[in-house]
Amino acid sequence: MTFPFRDDAFAGQVVAVTGAAMGFGRCIARSFSALGAKVYATDINAAGLAETAEGHAMVTLPIDLTDRAAAAAWIATVETEAGQAIDVLVNNAGGMMGQKGRPIEEVPDEDWDAIFALNVDAAFVTIRAAAPKMKAARKGCIVNISSGAAFRPSRTRIQAYCSSKHAVLGLTRQMAMELGPFGITVNTVAPGLVMTDGDKQGTWDGMSESRKEHVLGGIALGKLGAPQDIADATLFFASPLARFVSGQMLPVNGGSF
Repeated sequence: MTFPFRDDAFAGQVVAVTGAAMGFGRCIARSFSALGAKVYATDINAAGLAETAEGHAMVTLPIDLTDRAAAAAWIATVETEAGQAIDVLVNNAGGMMGQKGRPIEEVPDEDWDAIFALNVDAAFVTIRAAAPKMKAARKGCIVNISSGAAFRPSRTRIQAYCSSKHAVLGLTRQMAMELGPFGITVNTVAPGLVMTDGDKQGTWDGMSESRKEHVLGGIALGKLGAPQDIADATLFFASPLARFVSGQMLPVNGGSF
């Protein structure tokens, strides 16, 4: 834990985190738990989710967030079990769904739809489900995890991935305007190149030294980020330090250019 908060900084707060089976989501869920929050975490990966919860106080439930009914039901379950509105909703679930970059004429409808279903629709559904009780409580915080692809072309060359991350930024800003009058903040963290799970480690290790040097040369700090960097930015948005911050995107990329 690197964030300069007291150990009880989020005590008594109900925090819901999606995509918590690995990477950013795992670190975010564990960080809130370590700071006293009652964490509810979900992911389609049941085994990874169970590993995230090991040694940490959190409630887990494996669901497929691309199933809109299941995603909404999860929010309702969290509210019922907690006996209150969600204080902090972190929409971290997302990804490339195992796809690779290719010419747009080769992209079938189902591949485009699959990425939007996870990266955008899941966030839309969880926000829609959590909003009524947050509004009634007149407080709350929503943090959407997007990407550097939210404000520029994506290195992945996956059209749907880049477009979906732009959409997450748009959803964030629109929801900030709509929910602001109810005391709810909505922001997004845009990760840069961050070393997370094993396959990304493998990708990095598989690069030539010259390629690594080229990649790091485009980052002001000259190094890759870590999941805790993304978790810390999320904690900031959820904290009183960001009480007057909404509708904003925070790139956490080491000064990538």
